[in-house]
Amino acid sequence: MFSPRVIPVLLYRSGGLVKSVRFRDHKYIGDPINAVRIFNESFADELVILDIDASITKSSIDVKLVREVGEEANMPFSVGGGIDSIEKIHQLLTNGADKVVINTAATKNPEFIREASKHFGSSTITVCIDIKKNLLGRYHIYSHHDRRTYAGNFRDYIKSIEDAGAGEIIIQSVDQDGMMKGYDTEIYKLLSREIATPIIALGGAGCVQHLEDLWNTSSVNSFCGGSMFVYWGDKKGVLINYPKIDRDDFRKKFL
Repeated sequence: MFSPRVIPVLLYRSGGLVKSVRFRDHKYIGDPINAVRIFNESFADELVILDIDASITKSSIDVKLVREVGEEANMPFSVGGGIDSIEKIHQLLTNGADKVVINTAATKNPEFIREASKHFGSSTITVCIDIKKNLLGRYHIYSHHDRRTYAGNFRDYIKSIEDAGAGEIIIQSVDQDGMMKGYDTEIYKLLSREIATPIIALGGAGCVQHLEDLWNTSSVNSFCGGSMFVYWGDKKGVLINYPKIDRDDFRKKFL
């Protein structure tokens, strides 16, 4: 039966989990393995773990961490951070990861996605694309690695990633990151009309209503979030959590 996927995204840095606001002001929120255990108990659909410093430091997500998550997790999980070779993908998959998330390496060389998809299968390769608006409100590709936006047409780049064979594409709004005020529905409405590859939304989710709002305005059916899974209450106390969703009711409203 058709059902939305609700996926926590955990940001990993220097041995612990952090949460950002617009890719800045990172706050420590806890231990990754403890978070995995909590999501196990909550029957989370999937999990994504991203090492946010790996590309900058020219390293990759810790294989030991991936192995520990694989031994603990009851749900499928994806990992990302500094993945720029077939060898690294093979190492991560053989140590427990179900999929890999590639970002910086794709912006530098989209053909790497084609090579990886052919080698491991498209269903194993997810590409994360960071989108940021300029002062005129126009969308551009943003590079966390270079800390800058690219001047090219963002739609052409996304299409090139689709053509290269990515199995899924995470579209992350830099402007909405950590704001907890809802997704940028306009970008998902636009892209879901233009590309056939499944899109995963990321950036801005603060409650289940935000997922429903996006479901109602686009063809997106996979929802990632960070803050809504690690904060609780108006004062944003740190509490790893997973929302209770009546999926039958969710479908009745928006199908």
